[in-house]
Amino acid sequence: MIKENSPETQQQLDALSDKFDAMGQNLNHHLEGFVHGKPINYWDYIQTDVLLNLQVQRTLIPDEMVFIMYHQVNELLFKMILWEIEQVAYAAELTAAFFSSKLYRISRYFDMLTSSFNIMREGMEMEQYLKFRRTLSPASGFQSAQYRLIEFSSTEFSNLIDARFRGDFTTEDIKDDVFYNKAFEHLYWQAAGKDYSTGEKSYTLKEFELKYKEEFIRFIKRYESLNLWSKFKTLPLSDQKDATLLKAMRHYDYTVNIQWVMAHYQAALHYLNQGKEPLEATGGSDWVKYMHPKYQRRIFFPELWSQKERDEWGQNIN
Repeated sequence: MIKENSPETQQQLDALSDKFDAMGQNLNHHLEGFVHGKPINYWDYIQTDVLLNLQVQRTLIPDEMVFIMYHQVNELLFKMILWEIEQVAYAAELTAAFFSSKLYRISRYFDMLTSSFNIMREGMEMEQYLKFRRTLSPASGFQSAQYRLIEFSSTEFSNLIDARFRGDFTTEDIKDDVFYNKAFEHLYWQAAGKDYSTGEKSYTLKEFELKYKEEFIRFIKRYESLNLWSKFKTLPLSDQKDATLLKAMRHYDYTVNIQWVMAHYQAALHYLNQGKEPLEATGGSDWVKYMHPKYQRRIFFPELWSQKERDEWGQNIN
């Protein structure tokens, strides 16, 4: 029995034909594939079985499972954030409205990350955490490669240099391999695993760089003109003065470099301080000076803040 296509069906077939013609593909071959394909289920699409088998404990302590899953959720959110930044970076026609919508979306992801620290503070027993934490050494949260990529794609490389050494690097510096390698040695998070008086790096930092340094430098070079701050400066001056966009950029900057960082800091303080001298972090880092924004003054979009705001960045927050 021959069925006549409805106008709507024929319209869809014509659209498919145009699509596959543009790809140099045969539409009939793909339609035959649809005939033999099986319906998809939720668990196949989400890969639920794979996802739920990625949690491997190193101890028998129950709350270690909370710790593992919490950080895996963080990494999934980091991937979502990078996905949004990439859309801004490679937008064919970037507008203030599109830029603003993406920044607010990213900020909402960081709002989730910020509020989720209550899971760490209230969702794990102190005694259990202190038992399994030593089995995590020398791993450290600062080894999250995706979070480093978020930073690299948010601002110019020089804005991530340790505040103590930022003056040694200028916009006039020739951006060659020597510059990138020198600047990389002074990124703010080097403070989490480096003794600047001796130059000696911890095992944690050495392993992190061994795995990711080359990838990071390639990414930094690629995003030199694609990071959010650089993309903002390519917009027409009228868009650079757009009130909604300026508010979105400041909101994102504050959300990431003050609110999220401080929530992380408070969670670490809860478990590593306990009202006494701070305990050493699992990677051996001086975590207080590495994490608290008043020491490093990380600001993605410095020119959008007054000199007073930059000077007092994170100082009045406990």
